[in-house]
Amino acid sequence: MFACSHCGAQYQKWVGRCLECGKWGTIAEQALNEKPSPSNKSGKTFAAAKTIKLSDIQSTQVQRMQTKSNELNRVLGGGLVPGSFILLGGEPGIGKSTLSIQIASMIPQCLYISGEESVEQIKLRADRLKLETSTLHLLNETHLETILATIDAVKSPLVIIDSIQTMYTSEVDGEPGNVSQLRACAVKLLEAAKSTNTAIVLIGHVTKDGTVAGPRTLEHLVDTVLYLEGDRYHDIRILRTVKNRFGSTDEVGMFEMNENGLIDVANPSAMLLAERGDTMPGSVVTCLTEGTRSLLVEVQALITKTSFGYPVRKASGFDLNRLHVLIAVLQRRAALNLAQYDVHINIVGGVVADEPAADLAICLAIASAYKDKALGNDLAVFGEVGLGGEIRSVRFLEKRIKECENLGMKRIITTLGPKGHGESKKVKIINVKNIDELIKHT
Repeated sequence: MFACSHCGAQYQKWVGRCLECGKWGTIAEQALNEKPSPSNKSGKTFAAAKTIKLSDIQSTQVQRMQTKSNELNRVLGGGLVPGSFILLGGEPGIGKSTLSIQIASMIPQCLYISGEESVEQIKLRADRLKLETSTLHLLNETHLETILATIDAVKSPLVIIDSIQTMYTSEVDGEPGNVSQLRACAVKLLEAAKSTNTAIVLIGHVTKDGTVAGPRTLEHLVDTVLYLEGDRYHDIRILRTVKNRFGSTDEVGMFEMNENGLIDVANPSAMLLAERGDTMPGSVVTCLTEGTRSLLVEVQALITKTSFGYPVRKASGFDLNRLHVLIAVLQRRAALNLAQYDVHINIVGGVVADEPAADLAICLAIASAYKDKALGNDLAVFGEVGLGGEIRSVRFLEKRIKECENLGMKRIITTLGPKGHGESKKVKIINVKNIDELIKHT
């Protein structure tokens, strides 16, 4: 058969260009190795494996390795679990290597293996970040068998590999970074993590679609998948958990990028609202939830008369398809004539508002900009808007109200739902049921 050395795609005849990955000159002939039949022709008998009841297994308390970052500990579920296999992904230049060297400086006797940078370059980054690296072990190596021998000899509690796409093993043909090499290296590192009880963190490159390279091969093998998100033109970085066998997948960590690296943000709502100016039309505050944390962000809307026959809809930090739906609801249920106006939406600070609780804030910001009427800086709005114009309740209502109290909000527009939960002595809660009624009284 013929196989691609880059992505592993197989063909019955030679072709110049791989149809899967688009690479040229990577198709090579490979011999088909005869595999033994699954039937037992040798006549040998095998003893059955011994099973154990789940109730007979004694529960053991795992001692997690605590880092100096509370945000990182929250995302990991309380700290690093010995023997865990963690994958860290993110866009180029977002701060993956910076976060990794900071984690390495927090754990004594950590082993940092880099296939992209020399040890001198790593030393320059550590000095720039002013990190304590007296016990940090560095290695510049890409050969996996050498790395496994080093892990076994050093016996470090934590090993960081930057990055898995640069590693290769002698047992598999192909260049580093292809699917066969990625899977083989990941399987060997997984065995090393479980056998030596060493926590291993892999840094993975991402594709143009934003997923870790190697079509989710690595994500199925590892215990935890972390994504470092954010806009490189903003200071905020969000560490999000996609998969976690040792904790919740709803938690996020908030960091601020500065000259000293990634710094924990204890109160992200105050930082996002710190630069909010005077009250103006089209500006309203909403409350989002990221795991167990509530986050206040500013939603801005701008309405302008369209210069073309078809109005323009633009959104930054909000789903464009959802924006089209909400504009249709406003036109049909609230009698706002937006057919001849361009609508622009911006979520301030580079935060992505991807939950239904932001619907009501988007609608109210558009209505405020359309009527050219300011709503005030002491108002918070959150709720889900249905196609009939009805406003539905959202989860974690008490936590959202408490976060609004802490940030000095005086009014909250939402719906309390059928149970009527959500009371506050510091904030006036305006319970609304319909988007038409709300906009007429705004």
